[in-house]
Amino acid sequence: MANDKPTRFAADLLESAAVEGSRHSRSAKQQLDYWARLGRAVSMPQSAARQRVEAALAGTVEVSSLDAAERVVANAELDASIQQHAETTSYGELLAVEGVTVVALDEDGRLVRYEPDGSTTPVE
Repeated sequence: MANDKPTRFAADLLESAAVEGSRHSRSAKQQLDYWARLGRAVSMPQSAARQRVEAALAGTVEVSSLDAAERVVANAELDASIQQHAETTSYGELLAVEGVTVVALDEDGRLVRYEPDGSTTPVE
């Protein structure tokens, strides 16, 4: 077995791995390893099924034309992509550019109105 290297995982993934791992007599680390290996195998571009999934994700093939297993992979890829995009996009900044006022929690958990000009007002 290869030597492990320290890494960080999102808390929700680690928590899910601990729960799912316990169902299969695996530690959270073993479950994360399992998921990573499974994802690597599914992501390999050699198979025709993988090529069909990639075509569906690119919009050149209808998702409805995929078989059930291919749709599971396509949906998982979409879910992961949406999650990644949501974590790395500042929607407040995008909406401010469009002139939209946003109400959100600040770093202290208070409800605040964010105006497009950059000003903020606590919501009482």
